Amino acid sequence: MADAYELFLEKLRKRKGLDLTGYKRPQMERRINSLMRSVKCDSYDDYLDLMDKEPQHWRKFIDTLTINVSEFYRNPPQWEVLQQKIIPMLLENSPNLKVWSAGCSTGEEPYTLAMIFAYNFPRVSVSILATDIDEEVMAKAKNGIYNEKAVANLPRLYITKYFKQEGSNYIIADEIKRKVRFQKHNLLKDVFDKNFDLILCRNVVIYFTEESKSALYKRFHESLKPGGVLFTGSTEQIFQARDIGFRLVSSFFYQKA
Repeated sequence: MADAYELFLEKLRKRKGLDLTGYKRPQMERRINSLMRSVKCDSYDDYLDLMDKEPQHWRKFIDTLTINVSEFYRNPPQWEVLQQKIIPMLLENSPNLKVWSAGCSTGEEPYTLAMIFAYNFPRVSVSILATDIDEEVMAKAKNGIYNEKAVANLPRLYITKYFKQEGSNYIIADEIKRKVRFQKHNLLKDVFDKNFDLILCRNVVIYFTEESKSALYKRFHESLKPGGVLFTGSTEQIFQARDIGFRLVSSFFYQKA
């Protein structure tokens, strides 16, 4: 028999179209219960009613669950490997690259990619798709305005060339914004495009169940071209990589065999 939390997830799916069944229960339940306490809701049904009546509480719910923490050039050594080893390797197979930043949050990751290509591979034709389940964070990404903390790890040459500073804000250049196409997408239920040379999914799946993660990595494998590469986060090692059909070409970089 379903307990109160499971019934809440079912009602949430029907009423709001949000399916959280692929996420780890302890973390999600802890966050949801904390939100309920903050608005003095004693039951899941009361909380659902509140989110229906007052949209700001639904907004807060989405923000809390999706954990939109991002920055440019996150984990710099991994970006250096991407620039110096992975991209040149991909270009040996194709002069034009198709790239997907999955779970792009406020846009720092796909814009980092766009800057790397613009500065280091200016003659390469690259298509960059950036997706996220949260439309509001993508709206911020499209604006392209960031604070000093967001650009702290970014090489100075990129900041100088591709940003305009206004007070404490850094505004990304239009030439970089034009290189990225943003689209709403749910990794756990929406259809995946095919024939990507490179997929980045970093610091996104840590809240997914093991079953959901395994299914997701298989779908990423199917979406890559032969020889394409999946770039994961620092805490997201794929233990069954070989069984899926990946081979490790560098730490956090998995190539479709």
